[in-house]
Amino acid sequence: MNDQFVIANGERITALCPLSIEDFLLDHDLLPRSVVVEHNGEAVAPSEFRIRQLFAGDRLEIVKIVAGG
Repeated sequence: MNDQFVIANGERITALCPLSIEDFLLDHDLLPRSVVVEHNGEAVAPSEFRIRQLFAGDRLEIVKIVAGG
């Protein structure tokens, strides 16, 4: 059986697919409210993190939101 993976910020990461974006973020110690996510080239609203499913080979771009002045 081949390893399942997603590509997050250009890095191949083993993942048990399918899983939600929210579960992926939490598995990698990222708070869903603290990031902006693009899934296969499409921006994803935070309200969709729980329902949007990741499948093997999908691509994510994850940017941490930083507050400050």
